[in-house]
Amino acid sequence: MSRFLFVVPPLTGHINPAAAVAAELTARGHEVAWAGRPGIVERLAGERPWVYECAGPDHLAGRPPQLRGLAALKFLWADFLGPLAEAMAPGVEAAIRAFRPDVVVADQQTVAGALVAERLGVPFATSSTTSAELTESMAAMPGVRGWLTGLLRELRERIGDPAATYDPRFSPALTLAFTTPELTGPYTAPETDLCFVGPALAARGSAREGFPWQWLDPAPGTASVLVTLGTANTDAGGRFLAESVAAIRARAGRLRAVVCDPGGLLGAVPPGPDVLVRAELPQVAVLERMAAVVCHAGHNTVTEALWHGVPLVVAPIRDDQPVVAAQVVGAGVGLRVKFARAGREQIGAALDAVVTEPGYRDAARHVRDAFRAAGGASAAATHLENLAATAPVAGHPPMESPHRPDRASTERDAHARQ
Repeated sequence: MSRFLFVVPPLTGHINPAAAVAAELTARGHEVAWAGRPGIVERLAGERPWVYECAGPDHLAGRPPQLRGLAALKFLWADFLGPLAEAMAPGVEAAIRAFRPDVVVADQQTVAGALVAERLGVPFATSSTTSAELTESMAAMPGVRGWLTGLLRELRERIGDPAATYDPRFSPALTLAFTTPELTGPYTAPETDLCFVGPALAARGSAREGFPWQWLDPAPGTASVLVTLGTANTDAGGRFLAESVAAIRARAGRLRAVVCDPGGLLGAVPPGPDVLVRAELPQVAVLERMAAVVCHAGHNTVTEALWHGVPLVVAPIRDDQPVVAAQVVGAGVGLRVKFARAGREQIGAALDAVVTEPGYRDAARHVRDAFRAAGGASAAATHLENLAATAPVAGHPPMESPHRPDRASTERDAHARQ
């Protein structure tokens, strides 16, 4: 059996797919550990995950809600992901030396995992939780691409192997893409073994137990809609959520909505049979009962919806979301509205179309079939097993002890760091 160390950021959408793969590896008898922020990993990764604590914030904070486009991208890398890599690097190195993984599984935007692994000579795979990096989204912005390349080069000089030349966002050995070409459309092939595995879905904690499932009991002629802006946009979506609720209530008897509002932006929404507002949702389970989704074009939400063959109305806010929204439209699985400008009329009209016009659901089901054929967490685990089996043992770094620690002693070390 092999050991796998998952290096993840404090972002729900990046941990959920990794958690599903980690659970599959554990079920196959492998040992799995994590390097990241214990609080969020423990909440998302199942029972008592083995977590090595790394420095850094517990979430993405400090970004002005109005920041969009290029400014938002630069903030993400210069003010969050870059500093996060440097903050995490000592903890990642300590985790590798203590846990002695056969393979490091590094989140694509948590480059501390890739850079420290390359410096220590440990094989690593990339967990690509968004397909935006597989597109030519920066082709028209060579200055931006050059700026990001320079930022990654500087990070490598400080925490990685300065002699390496490949893009640390793509492992030379294996990149797991949690999507398929049926959604991405044309994609670039970086210098990596790129494997499309489709979504890897994990259970979403205790929210399932407290959810009022009876509210979703079918009503004749009424379609259910999920409205969510994810967990990283709780500071920016109050107006859009309110307009979405208004659009639903204007269609009472035809539509009703479950609205995820973790930031309490809607305040006290009057209860009724047409709108249910919750701070937390068992999203994957809820999607089984939905006719459409209104969302921010977050990659996880989009792929989870399409896993169930559910069409979408997308209103991208920033980061990779405009790229994913373009993929939704290109694949024919939904419509796009403007996050900052769309009102109840535009949102309602888009919902009417994706709910009633069969072409959107047919296209969503086509992508669903491709997703399920790709294999998800099971396929990802198999690729990682193959990498571990072929990885040169001689590449492992020198360790503090000549013997591999047993789980009990390593677990005590992990909790001592928390």
